[in-house]
Amino acid sequence: MDKVYRRLNDQVEKSGYHLNPDVEFTKDLVWGLLANEQRYGYWSCPCRLSANNLEEDLDIVCPCYYRDPDLNDYGACYCALYVSDEVIRGERKVESIPESALRKSKGTPKEQKKRKEPR
Repeated sequence: MDKVYRRLNDQVEKSGYHLNPDVEFTKDLVWGLLANEQRYGYWSCPCRLSANNLEEDLDIVCPCYYRDPDLNDYGACYCALYVSDEVIRGERKVESIPESALRKSKGTPKEQKKRKEPR
């Protein structure tokens, strides 16, 4: 687990992102990602219910579709695995994100696909 955490942290930092600085909390989330990988075969967000179908879950595969908008709006993603520069610098606290805030005006990739399908 520690090896996965270190590798993930290195990858994330090289990409310009940050993991939550609460290492114990973050490792619990990494455990959840690893458990979901065992269950479903992919890193489904540990804070959401998976459909156990990769195509249906594409919006919640970590890093999820909502990460960047949530980092901009709230300083963290929904599960708080990823946090903003402001959180890292201590200028902003991680706040709770209401589920409804994740549904942007265009919707998720799943919702967009449904709108395009003929009825």
